[in-house]
Amino acid sequence: MDEFEQIREKILTCTNCDLCKARHNPVFGEGNRNAPVMVIGEGPGYYEDMEGKPFVGRSGQLLDKIFAACGFSRDKQIFIGNIVKCRPPENRTPTSQEMAICIPYLYRQIELIDPKIIILLGSTALKGLIDSNAKITQMRGQWIEWRGRCVMPTYHPSALLRNPGLKRDAWEDFKKVIDKYREIVDPQHYSKYH
Repeated sequence: MDEFEQIREKILTCTNCDLCKARHNPVFGEGNRNAPVMVIGEGPGYYEDMEGKPFVGRSGQLLDKIFAACGFSRDKQIFIGNIVKCRPPENRTPTSQEMAICIPYLYRQIELIDPKIIILLGSTALKGLIDSNAKITQMRGQWIEWRGRCVMPTYHPSALLRNPGLKRDAWEDFKKVIDKYREIVDPQHYSKYH
């Protein structure tokens, strides 16, 4: 068993915080284990907890449409993970303690996958990975350099579903990701829309 599978086993059997008590399935993540782009969300919701996969509900369906518009797919260019691997009760925001306990798993996933670009979906992902005081409304759409990687914070798909007026800004952010992808990964990358 290689290290990638070892960390999957650790996550699937983790009992380091109380989130393990109510979960159905921890969510390790999904996608290409050598993906040039890693997408990080907050944590599993109801459907993710039931299926053990990231972004399978309405937010995930919207995210897949955005990926398709970018010319990306989960099995080729993308690996999707979360700040916390287990669903917080009632889909509440994970506590800072829960995030601190779980984040070493994410750090290790990032090291093993070694993406060139990281997309942070929403405030919790931004706070969890970059700065606990960061505001998504102020930092979205701006490249951040983090541990030698290009990081783009943008709105979480659930925010786009609640407030469709944010979709235009989010698409501008994803267009920047497409441009960066062409710059540092594949100059020939095709997107039908950009």
